[in-house]
Amino acid sequence: MSNKRLLACLGIAFIALLNAACSVPRLVGKTENKLVPASYNNSQDSTNSAKSTWKEYFTDPNLAALIDTALFNNQELNITLQEIQMANNEILARKGAYLPFVTVGGGSGVDKVSRYTSQGAADAYSEIKPGKETPEVLPNSYIGAFASWEVDIWHKLRNAKKVAVMNYLASIEGKNFQVTNLVSEIANSYYELMALDNQLEIVQRNITVLTNALSIIKQEKEAAKVTELAVRRFEAEVFKTQSLQYEIQQKIVIAENRINFLVGRFPQHVQRNSQNFGTLIPTKISAGIPPQLLANRPDIRQAELQLAAAKLDVTVAKANFYPSLNITASVGVMAFNPIYLGNLPQSLIASLVGDLAGPWINKNAITATYQSANAKQIQTVYNYERTILNAYIEVVNQLSNIDNLEKKYNMKNNQVDALTQSTGISIKLFTSARADYMEVLLTQRDVLEARMELIETRMQQMNALVNTYRALGGGWK
Repeated sequence: MSNKRLLACLGIAFIALLNAACSVPRLVGKTENKLVPASYNNSQDSTNSAKSTWKEYFTDPNLAALIDTALFNNQELNITLQEIQMANNEILARKGAYLPFVTVGGGSGVDKVSRYTSQGAADAYSEIKPGKETPEVLPNSYIGAFASWEVDIWHKLRNAKKVAVMNYLASIEGKNFQVTNLVSEIANSYYELMALDNQLEIVQRNITVLTNALSIIKQEKEAAKVTELAVRRFEAEVFKTQSLQYEIQQKIVIAENRINFLVGRFPQHVQRNSQNFGTLIPTKISAGIPPQLLANRPDIRQAELQLAAAKLDVTVAKANFYPSLNITASVGVMAFNPIYLGNLPQSLIASLVGDLAGPWINKNAITATYQSANAKQIQTVYNYERTILNAYIEVVNQLSNIDNLEKKYNMKNNQVDALTQSTGISIKLFTSARADYMEVLLTQRDVLEARMELIETRMQQMNALVNTYRALGGGWK
Protein backbone atom coordinates (compact mmCIF):
# COMPACT_ATOMS: atom_id res chain seq x y z
CA MET A 1 0.00 0.00 0.00
CA SER A 2 1.40 3.42 -0.91
CA ASN A 3 1.97 6.14 1.66
CA LYS A 4 -0.84 8.26 0.21
CA ARG A 5 -3.38 5.45 0.62
CA LEU A 6 -2.18 4.80 4.15
CA LEU A 7 -2.57 8.45 5.09
CA ALA A 8 -6.02 8.49 3.49
CA CYS A 9 -7.10 5.47 5.53
CA LEU A 10 -5.80 7.05 8.71
CA GLY A 11 -7.64 10.27 7.91
CA ILE A 12 -10.89 8.43 7.31
CA ALA A 13 -10.48 6.55 10.63
CA PHE A 14 -9.78 9.80 12.47
CA ILE A 15 -12.85 11.50 10.98
CA ALA A 16 -14.97 8.50 11.95
CA LEU A 17 -13.71 8.73 15.53
CA LEU A 18 -14.44 12.45 15.66
CA ASN A 19 -17.97 11.91 14.31
CA ALA A 20 -18.55 9.29 16.98
CA ALA A 21 -17.24 11.67 19.63
CA CYS A 22 -19.58 14.43 18.50
CA SER A 23 -22.58 12.40 19.69
CA VAL A 24 -22.03 13.41 23.32
CA PRO A 25 -25.33 13.45 25.23
CA ARG A 26 -26.55 16.91 26.18
CA LEU A 27 -27.14 17.28 29.89
CA VAL A 28 -28.92 19.98 31.86
CA GLY A 29 -26.70 21.42 34.59
CA LYS A 30 -27.42 23.78 37.47
CA THR A 31 -25.81 27.07 38.47
CA GLU A 32 -25.26 27.80 42.13
CA ASN A 33 -26.96 30.73 43.86
CA LYS A 34 -24.55 32.73 46.03
CA LEU A 35 -26.99 35.46 47.03
CA VAL A 36 -27.52 36.04 50.75
CA PRO A 37 -29.53 38.73 52.59
CA ALA A 38 -27.78 42.08 52.91
CA SER A 39 -27.87 42.14 56.72
CA TYR A 40 -28.96 40.26 59.84
CA ASN A 41 -30.89 43.06 61.57
CA ASN A 42 -30.72 45.96 59.11
CA SER A 43 -27.20 46.75 60.28
CA GLN A 44 -24.48 47.43 57.72
CA ASP A 45 -21.64 47.39 60.27
CA SER A 46 -18.97 45.12 58.79
CA THR A 47 -17.12 44.64 62.10
CA ASN A 48 -16.94 40.88 62.51
CA SER A 49 -15.84 38.98 65.61
CA ALA A 50 -14.97 35.98 63.42
CA LYS A 51 -11.85 37.83 62.27
CA SER A 52 -10.45 37.57 65.79
CA THR A 53 -8.28 34.55 66.52
CA TRP A 54 -9.47 32.19 69.22
CA LYS A 55 -6.65 33.40 71.49
CA GLU A 56 -8.04 36.92 71.22
CA TYR A 57 -11.63 35.83 71.68
CA PHE A 58 -11.15 33.49 74.66
CA THR A 59 -9.20 35.39 77.29
CA ASP A 60 -9.39 32.79 80.08
CA PRO A 61 -5.81 31.42 80.31
CA ASN A 62 -6.98 27.99 81.49
CA LEU A 63 -9.34 27.67 78.54
CA ALA A 64 -6.68 28.90 76.11
CA ALA A 65 -4.24 26.28 77.43
CA LEU A 66 -6.81 23.52 76.86
CA ILE A 67 -7.51 24.63 73.29
CA ASP A 68 -3.81 24.97 72.50
CA THR A 69 -3.15 21.43 73.76
CA ALA A 70 -6.11 20.00 71.86
CA LEU A 71 -4.88 21.42 68.55
CA PHE A 72 -1.79 19.23 68.90
CA ASN A 73 -3.14 16.13 70.66
CA ASN A 74 -6.72 15.65 69.47
CA GLN A 75 -6.78 12.27 67.73
CA GLU A 76 -9.63 13.05 65.35
CA LEU A 77 -7.87 16.20 64.17
CA ASN A 78 -4.65 14.27 63.62
CA ILE A 79 -6.57 11.66 61.62
CA THR A 80 -7.87 14.47 59.41
CA LEU A 81 -4.33 15.77 58.90
CA GLN A 82 -3.34 12.37 57.50
CA GLU A 83 -6.35 12.48 55.16
CA ILE A 84 -5.05 15.84 53.91
CA GLN A 85 -1.68 14.21 53.24
CA MET A 86 -3.41 11.46 51.26
CA ALA A 87 -5.24 14.11 49.23
CA ASN A 88 -1.90 15.76 48.51
CA ASN A 89 -0.48 12.42 47.35
CA GLU A 90 -3.42 12.12 44.96
CA ILE A 91 -2.23 15.34 43.30
CA LEU A 92 1.18 13.81 42.68
CA ALA A 93 -0.45 10.71 41.20
CA ARG A 94 -2.66 12.76 38.88
CA LYS A 95 0.29 14.91 37.83
CA GLY A 96 2.28 11.84 36.89
CA ALA A 97 -0.57 10.49 34.76
CA TYR A 98 0.01 13.00 31.91
CA LEU A 99 3.81 12.65 31.94
CA PRO A 100 5.59 9.87 29.96
CA PHE A 101 6.13 6.61 31.81
CA VAL A 102 9.68 5.34 31.27
CA THR A 103 11.01 2.04 32.55
CA VAL A 104 14.48 0.54 32.21
CA GLY A 105 15.12 -3.16 32.46
CA GLY A 106 16.44 -6.30 30.96
CA GLY A 107 15.80 -9.99 30.83
CA SER A 108 17.01 -13.35 29.67
CA GLY A 109 15.26 -16.56 28.64
CA VAL A 110 14.99 -19.38 26.14
CA ASP A 111 12.54 -19.98 23.37
CA LYS A 112 11.70 -23.12 21.39
CA VAL A 113 9.33 -22.86 18.45
CA SER A 114 7.73 -25.67 16.51
CA ARG A 115 9.49 -26.78 13.32
CA TYR A 116 6.11 -26.83 11.62
CA THR A 117 5.48 -23.11 12.01
CA SER A 118 6.54 -20.40 9.64
CA GLN A 119 9.20 -19.22 12.09
CA GLY A 120 10.43 -22.79 12.73
CA ALA A 121 10.69 -23.52 9.01
CA ALA A 122 12.51 -20.24 8.38
CA ASP A 123 14.96 -20.89 11.24
CA ALA A 124 15.73 -24.36 9.85
CA TYR A 125 16.91 -22.93 6.55
CA SER A 126 18.62 -19.82 7.89
CA GLU A 127 22.25 -19.87 8.80
CA ILE A 128 24.07 -18.13 11.63
CA LYS A 129 27.38 -19.46 10.47
CA PRO A 130 28.12 -21.26 7.23
CA GLY A 131 26.94 -24.85 7.44
CA LYS A 132 24.99 -24.34 10.72
CA GLU A 133 21.26 -23.87 11.07
CA THR A 134 19.49 -21.96 13.85
CA PRO A 135 19.34 -24.00 17.10
CA GLU A 136 15.91 -25.32 18.06
CA VAL A 137 16.27 -24.03 21.61
CA LEU A 138 17.38 -20.43 21.23
CA PRO A 139 18.32 -18.27 24.26
CA ASN A 140 17.55 -14.57 24.24
CA SER A 141 18.81 -11.60 26.31
CA TYR A 142 17.93 -7.93 26.16
CA ILE A 143 18.52 -4.61 27.90
CA GLY A 144 16.51 -1.52 27.05
CA ALA A 145 14.35 1.46 27.94
CA PHE A 146 10.60 1.43 27.35
CA ALA A 147 8.30 4.47 27.32
CA SER A 148 4.56 5.00 27.06
CA TRP A 149 2.71 8.31 26.94
CA GLU A 150 -0.92 9.26 26.60
CA VAL A 151 -0.99 12.59 24.82
CA ASP A 152 -3.43 14.77 26.77
CA ILE A 153 -5.19 16.18 23.69
CA TRP A 154 -8.47 17.06 25.42
CA HIS A 155 -6.89 18.06 28.78
CA LYS A 156 -8.59 15.12 30.46
CA LEU A 157 -5.56 14.26 32.56
CA ARG A 158 -4.78 17.88 33.43
CA ASN A 159 -8.35 18.47 34.52
CA ALA A 160 -8.19 15.31 36.62
CA LYS A 161 -5.15 16.79 38.36
CA LYS A 162 -7.10 20.03 38.96
CA VAL A 163 -9.88 17.95 40.52
CA ALA A 164 -7.33 16.44 42.89
CA VAL A 165 -6.07 19.94 43.75
CA MET A 166 -9.62 21.13 44.48
CA ASN A 167 -10.28 18.10 46.67
CA TYR A 168 -7.02 18.71 48.50
CA LEU A 169 -7.94 22.32 49.20
CA ALA A 170 -11.43 21.21 50.25
CA SER A 171 -9.89 18.77 52.72
CA ILE A 172 -7.90 21.65 54.24
CA GLU A 173 -11.11 23.66 54.65
CA GLY A 174 -12.72 20.59 56.18
CA LYS A 175 -9.87 20.49 58.70
CA ASN A 176 -10.39 24.19 59.45
CA PHE A 177 -14.08 23.58 60.07
CA GLN A 178 -13.16 20.71 62.34
CA VAL A 179 -10.83 23.03 64.27
CA THR A 180 -13.69 25.53 64.62
CA ASN A 181 -15.96 22.85 66.04
CA LEU A 182 -13.22 21.53 68.32
CA VAL A 183 -12.52 24.98 69.78
CA SER A 184 -16.22 25.65 70.37
CA GLU A 185 -16.81 22.20 71.87
CA ILE A 186 -13.96 22.64 74.37
CA ALA A 187 -15.17 26.15 75.27
CA ASN A 188 -18.76 24.98 75.78
CA SER A 189 -17.64 22.05 77.93
CA TYR A 190 -15.35 24.36 79.93
CA TYR A 191 -18.19 26.78 80.71
CA GLU A 192 -20.46 23.85 81.54
CA LEU A 193 -17.84 22.59 83.99
CA MET A 194 -17.63 26.01 85.66
CA ALA A 195 -21.41 26.15 85.88
CA LEU A 196 -21.53 22.71 87.51
CA ASP A 197 -18.94 23.85 90.08
CA ASN A 198 -21.16 26.79 90.97
CA GLN A 199 -24.28 24.64 91.12
CA LEU A 200 -22.47 22.21 93.42
CA GLU A 201 -21.52 25.09 95.71
CA ILE A 202 -25.14 26.31 95.74
CA VAL A 203 -26.41 22.84 96.63
CA GLN A 204 -23.86 22.49 99.42
CA ARG A 205 -24.86 25.87 100.84
CA ASN A 206 -28.50 24.91 100.57
CA ILE A 207 -27.80 21.68 102.46
CA THR A 208 -26.37 23.80 105.27
CA VAL A 209 -29.41 26.08 105.25
CA LEU A 210 -31.81 23.14 105.23
CA THR A 211 -29.88 21.45 108.02
CA ASN A 212 -30.17 24.60 110.14
CA ALA A 213 -33.85 24.83 109.30
CA LEU A 214 -34.25 21.19 110.29
CA SER A 215 -32.73 21.98 113.68
CA ILE A 216 -35.26 24.77 114.13
CA ILE A 217 -38.09 22.43 113.16
CA LYS A 218 -36.89 19.86 115.69
CA GLN A 219 -36.83 22.52 118.40
CA GLU A 220 -40.32 23.58 117.44
CA LYS A 221 -41.42 19.96 117.56
CA GLU A 222 -40.00 19.58 121.09
CA ALA A 223 -41.97 22.68 122.02
CA ALA A 224 -45.05 20.96 120.56
CA LYS A 225 -45.47 23.71 117.99
CA VAL A 226 -45.18 21.32 115.01
CA THR A 227 -45.72 17.63 114.51
CA GLU A 228 -43.39 14.81 113.55
CA LEU A 229 -44.62 15.26 109.97
CA ALA A 230 -42.81 18.58 109.64
CA VAL A 231 -39.57 17.05 110.88
CA ARG A 232 -39.81 14.17 108.41
CA ARG A 233 -40.65 16.47 105.49
CA PHE A 234 -37.58 18.60 106.21
CA GLU A 235 -35.40 15.51 106.61
CA ALA A 236 -36.63 14.26 103.22
CA GLU A 237 -35.75 17.60 101.65
CA VAL A 238 -32.23 17.40 103.11
CA PHE A 239 -31.78 13.89 101.69
CA LYS A 240 -33.11 15.01 98.31
CA THR A 241 -30.67 17.91 98.18
CA GLN A 242 -27.78 15.67 99.22
CA SER A 243 -28.63 13.23 96.42
CA LEU A 244 -28.60 16.18 94.00
CA GLN A 245 -25.07 16.93 95.21
CA TYR A 246 -23.82 13.51 94.11
CA GLU A 247 -25.63 13.84 90.79
CA ILE A 248 -23.81 17.10 90.09
CA GLN A 249 -20.50 15.56 91.16
CA GLN A 250 -20.97 12.83 88.56
CA LYS A 251 -21.77 15.43 85.90
CA ILE A 252 -18.53 17.20 86.80
CA VAL A 253 -16.58 13.97 86.26
CA ILE A 254 -18.23 13.45 82.87
CA ALA A 255 -17.63 17.07 81.81
CA GLU A 256 -13.97 16.90 82.86
CA ASN A 257 -13.39 13.68 80.98
CA ARG A 258 -15.16 15.02 77.89
CA ILE A 259 -12.59 17.83 77.88
CA ASN A 260 -9.77 15.37 78.57
CA PHE A 261 -10.87 13.28 75.59
CA LEU A 262 -10.94 16.32 73.30
CA VAL A 263 -7.51 17.36 74.58
CA GLY A 264 -6.21 13.82 73.94
CA ARG A 265 -5.20 12.81 77.46
CA PHE A 266 -6.30 10.38 80.13
CA PRO A 267 -8.68 11.53 82.91
CA GLN A 268 -7.23 14.19 85.17
CA HIS A 269 -8.28 17.37 86.90
CA VAL A 270 -9.12 20.23 84.55
CA GLN A 271 -7.56 23.45 85.78
CA ARG A 272 -10.16 26.21 86.14
CA ASN A 273 -11.29 29.11 88.30
CA SER A 274 -15.05 28.89 88.77
CA GLN A 275 -15.44 31.44 91.56
CA ASN A 276 -16.16 34.35 89.23
CA PHE A 277 -18.46 32.45 86.89
CA GLY A 278 -21.61 34.06 88.24
CA THR A 279 -20.14 37.52 87.67
CA LEU A 280 -18.84 36.86 84.16
CA ILE A 281 -19.99 39.56 81.77
CA PRO A 282 -20.67 38.17 78.29
CA THR A 283 -18.60 40.06 75.75
CA LYS A 284 -20.34 41.93 72.98
CA ILE A 285 -20.13 40.10 69.69
CA SER A 286 -20.18 41.74 66.26
CA ALA A 287 -21.88 39.73 63.52
CA GLY A 288 -20.80 41.82 60.54
CA ILE A 289 -22.79 41.27 57.33
CA PRO A 290 -23.96 37.97 55.79
CA PRO A 291 -21.74 38.08 52.67
CA GLN A 292 -18.74 37.74 54.99
CA LEU A 293 -19.88 34.19 55.75
CA LEU A 294 -18.72 33.13 52.28
CA ALA A 295 -15.15 34.01 53.22
CA ASN A 296 -15.14 33.22 56.95
CA ARG A 297 -16.95 29.88 57.18
CA PRO A 298 -14.64 26.96 56.31
CA ASP A 299 -17.58 24.65 55.54
CA ILE A 300 -18.86 27.09 52.90
CA ARG A 301 -15.43 27.33 51.29
CA GLN A 302 -15.16 23.55 51.42
CA ALA A 303 -18.52 23.18 49.66
CA GLU A 304 -17.42 25.75 47.05
CA LEU A 305 -14.22 23.84 46.30
CA GLN A 306 -16.13 20.56 46.10
CA LEU A 307 -18.46 22.23 43.62
CA ALA A 308 -15.51 23.38 41.48
CA ALA A 309 -14.11 19.83 41.56
CA ALA A 310 -17.48 18.38 40.53
CA LYS A 311 -17.67 20.74 37.55
CA LEU A 312 -14.23 19.64 36.39
CA ASP A 313 -15.25 16.01 36.87
CA VAL A 314 -17.94 16.58 34.23
CA THR A 315 -15.35 17.81 31.72
CA VAL A 316 -13.12 14.82 32.52
CA ALA A 317 -16.02 12.42 31.96
CA LYS A 318 -16.93 14.21 28.73
CA ALA A 319 -13.38 13.81 27.39
CA ASN A 320 -13.82 10.03 27.48
CA PHE A 321 -16.04 10.34 24.40
CA TYR A 322 -13.13 11.67 22.36
CA PRO A 323 -10.33 9.58 20.82
CA SER A 324 -7.13 9.19 22.80
CA LEU A 325 -3.61 9.15 21.40
CA ASN A 326 -1.09 6.79 23.01
CA ILE A 327 2.56 6.70 22.02
CA THR A 328 4.86 3.82 22.94
CA ALA A 329 8.59 3.64 22.25
CA SER A 330 11.51 1.44 23.14
CA VAL A 331 15.24 1.32 22.51
CA GLY A 332 17.83 -1.20 23.59
CA VAL A 333 19.94 -4.17 22.60
CA MET A 334 18.94 -7.82 22.13
CA ALA A 335 20.88 -10.96 21.18
CA PHE A 336 20.63 -14.75 21.51
CA ASN A 337 24.01 -14.67 23.20
CA PRO A 338 24.91 -12.04 25.84
CA ILE A 339 28.33 -11.74 24.24
CA TYR A 340 26.73 -10.11 21.20
CA LEU A 341 24.83 -7.41 23.20
CA GLY A 342 27.70 -4.99 22.72
CA ASN A 343 27.84 -5.53 18.94
CA LEU A 344 26.30 -2.31 17.67
CA PRO A 345 24.40 -1.59 15.53
CA GLN A 346 23.61 -5.26 14.80
CA SER A 347 22.12 -5.89 18.29
CA LEU A 348 20.21 -2.61 18.43
CA ILE A 349 16.39 -2.74 18.69
CA ALA A 350 14.03 0.25 18.55
CA SER A 351 10.33 0.90 18.06
CA LEU A 352 7.94 3.86 17.93
CA VAL A 353 4.19 3.30 17.77
CA GLY A 354 1.27 5.72 17.94
CA ASP A 355 -2.26 4.45 18.70
CA LEU A 356 -5.37 6.53 18.11
CA ALA A 357 -8.48 4.93 19.56
CA GLY A 358 -11.86 6.04 20.77
CA PRO A 359 -15.34 4.69 21.53
CA TRP A 360 -17.53 4.08 18.51
CA ILE A 361 -20.40 1.64 18.92
CA ASN A 362 -21.05 0.77 22.60
CA LYS A 363 -20.66 3.86 24.80
CA ASN A 364 -23.09 2.97 27.57
CA ALA A 365 -20.45 2.85 30.31
CA ILE A 366 -18.95 6.19 29.27
CA THR A 367 -22.40 7.76 29.01
CA ALA A 368 -23.33 6.49 32.46
CA THR A 369 -20.12 7.92 33.96
CA TYR A 370 -20.78 11.25 32.25
CA GLN A 371 -24.36 11.41 33.49
CA SER A 372 -23.31 10.43 37.02
CA ALA A 373 -20.67 13.18 37.05
CA ASN A 374 -23.30 15.69 35.98
CA ALA A 375 -25.71 14.44 38.67
CA LYS A 376 -22.96 14.79 41.28
CA GLN A 377 -22.29 18.33 40.09
CA ILE A 378 -25.97 19.22 40.58
CA GLN A 379 -25.84 17.54 43.98
CA THR A 380 -22.86 19.65 45.04
CA VAL A 381 -24.74 22.80 43.94
CA TYR A 382 -27.57 21.93 46.31
CA ASN A 383 -25.06 21.10 49.04
CA TYR A 384 -23.34 24.46 48.55
CA GLU A 385 -26.61 26.38 48.72
CA ARG A 386 -27.72 24.36 51.75
CA THR A 387 -24.45 25.10 53.54
CA ILE A 388 -24.88 28.84 52.99
CA LEU A 389 -28.51 28.73 54.14
CA ASN A 390 -27.60 26.72 57.23
CA ALA A 391 -24.79 29.14 58.13
CA TYR A 392 -27.07 32.17 57.83
CA ILE A 393 -29.81 30.56 59.94
CA GLU A 394 -27.28 29.52 62.59
CA VAL A 395 -26.09 33.11 62.97
CA VAL A 396 -29.63 34.52 63.11
CA ASN A 397 -30.66 31.95 65.73
CA GLN A 398 -27.64 32.64 67.93
CA LEU A 399 -28.01 36.43 67.72
CA SER A 400 -31.63 36.08 68.79
CA ASN A 401 -30.56 33.64 71.49
CA ILE A 402 -28.04 36.12 72.93
CA ASP A 403 -30.67 38.84 73.14
CA ASN A 404 -33.32 36.64 74.75
CA LEU A 405 -30.88 35.05 77.20
CA GLU A 406 -29.80 38.47 78.43
CA LYS A 407 -33.40 39.36 79.20
CA LYS A 408 -33.99 35.94 80.75
CA TYR A 409 -30.93 36.31 83.00
CA ASN A 410 -32.13 39.68 84.27
CA MET A 411 -35.54 38.24 85.13
CA LYS A 412 -33.99 35.18 86.79
CA ASN A 413 -31.69 37.40 88.81
CA ASN A 414 -34.69 39.39 90.05
CA GLN A 415 -36.42 36.13 90.93
CA VAL A 416 -33.42 34.94 92.95
CA ASP A 417 -33.26 38.26 94.85
CA ALA A 418 -36.94 38.08 95.70
CA LEU A 419 -36.79 34.45 96.79
CA THR A 420 -33.64 35.03 98.85
CA GLN A 421 -35.42 37.75 100.79
CA SER A 422 -38.48 35.57 101.20
CA THR A 423 -36.35 32.78 102.74
CA GLY A 424 -35.39 34.86 105.76
CA ILE A 425 -38.91 36.20 106.04
CA SER A 426 -40.45 32.72 105.98
CA ILE A 427 -38.19 31.48 108.81
CA LYS A 428 -38.98 34.53 110.97
CA LEU A 429 -42.70 34.09 110.36
CA PHE A 430 -42.44 30.39 111.16
CA THR A 431 -40.63 30.96 114.47
CA SER A 432 -43.29 33.50 115.41
CA ALA A 433 -46.02 30.98 114.47
CA ARG A 434 -47.31 33.20 111.69
CA ALA A 435 -46.35 30.83 108.83
CA ASP A 436 -46.71 27.12 108.19
CA TYR A 437 -43.59 24.92 107.94
CA MET A 438 -44.56 24.09 104.35
CA GLU A 439 -44.06 27.74 103.41
CA VAL A 440 -40.50 27.56 104.75
CA LEU A 441 -39.89 24.29 102.93
CA LEU A 442 -41.31 25.46 99.62
CA THR A 443 -39.44 28.75 99.83
CA GLN A 444 -36.15 26.92 100.36
CA ARG A 445 -36.90 24.64 97.44
CA ASP A 446 -37.83 27.55 95.18
CA VAL A 447 -34.72 29.55 95.94
CA LEU A 448 -32.52 26.52 95.25
CA GLU A 449 -34.17 25.93 91.88
CA ALA A 450 -33.97 29.63 90.99
CA ARG A 451 -30.27 29.84 91.81
CA MET A 452 -29.57 26.68 89.84
CA GLU A 453 -31.52 28.07 86.87
CA LEU A 454 -29.65 31.38 87.14
CA ILE A 455 -26.32 29.57 86.80
CA GLU A 456 -27.77 27.49 83.97
CA THR A 457 -28.81 30.68 82.18
CA ARG A 458 -25.34 32.16 82.59
CA MET A 459 -23.88 29.00 81.06
CA GLN A 460 -26.33 29.28 78.17
CA GLN A 461 -25.20 32.87 77.64
CA MET A 462 -21.56 31.86 77.46
CA ASN A 463 -22.42 28.96 75.14
CA ALA A 464 -24.39 31.33 72.91
CA LEU A 465 -21.32 33.54 72.55
CA VAL A 466 -19.20 30.51 71.68
CA ASN A 467 -21.76 29.19 69.20
CA THR A 468 -22.18 32.60 67.57
CA TYR A 469 -18.41 32.89 67.16
CA ARG A 470 -18.40 29.44 65.55
CA ALA A 471 -21.41 30.24 63.35
CA LEU A 472 -19.70 33.39 62.06
CA GLY A 473 -16.69 31.29 61.04
CA GLY A 474 -14.32 32.07 63.87
CA GLY A 475 -11.99 29.77 65.74
CA TRP A 476 -9.94 28.13 62.98
CA LYS A 477 -7.29 30.82 62.47
